Amino acid sequence: MKQFKHLIKPYMVWATVLILAPLALIALYAFTEEGNSVLTLSFTFDNFAKFAEATYINVILKSFKLGIITTVICLGLGYPLAYIIAKFPEKTQNTLILMVTIPMWINLLLRTYAWMNILSDNGIVNQILAFFHISPVSMMYTDFSVILGLICNFMPFMIIPIHTSLSKMDKSLIEAANDLGADPFQTFWRVTWPLSIPGVLNGIMMVFLMSVSTFVIPKLLGGGQYMLIGNLIESQFISVGDWNFGSAISLILAVIILISMSLMKKIDKQEDRD
Repeated sequence: MKQFKHLIKPYMVWATVLILAPLALIALYAFTEEGNSVLTLSFTFDNFAKFAEATYINVILKSFKLGIITTVICLGLGYPLAYIIAKFPEKTQNTLILMVTIPMWINLLLRTYAWMNILSDNGIVNQILAFFHISPVSMMYTDFSVILGLICNFMPFMIIPIHTSLSKMDKSLIEAANDLGADPFQTFWRVTWPLSIPGVLNGIMMVFLMSVSTFVIPKLLGGGQYMLIGNLIESQFISVGDWNFGSAISLILAVIILISMSLMKKIDKQEDRD
């Protein structure tokens, strides 16, 4: 292993410059007051106390609400799709997974603009409705448009981990369950579902955390009416110019992410023990 240690050094330099240094600056801004110079820093917790105001509590509750709805729908739609893909031969599975990942090759901003054209009052959906003499439906700047954008952009992050768990599953266990007289539902519930739990937890964690922290989708599909955690952080850095409060919110979000990840890992370990 010693002969490979020198290969780690470039990565350590990269991680220090692009990851650790920005995190240190965010922590420094979060615990200091606005307008302090580097030589006259005064530490404070006022930036964190400010987040306890009702306005910002509503922001985090709204973020969690949309994140949970998006995650539940992605799980409900993504698990059956991943299950169906895992039933095909390996070469066909690779092709189907490629089709799932192809939308991710397109920039998130472009995908969101495409949904704006589809859901707008003069968009494709309403043009189709008008062709059949159906009254147009206002879909933009609603919970529906934001959640739809979140689902379509983050669905692959639910499908791929679940498919990975299902494809690695020992098929002989299913054959053994069938030989013991288990019906398809019992086989799924007692064999397939428990073995796919790691992929389900990874998918839930990724979709939920990205849904909560994103700011492009709510800003464009919500028409600026949706202030989620990601939008709040962006506004503090870009519009308001309060880097101290924005850094404090970023740290709070990071803590929430770490707690969520630790809970998922505990649940995963508990499932392995059972």
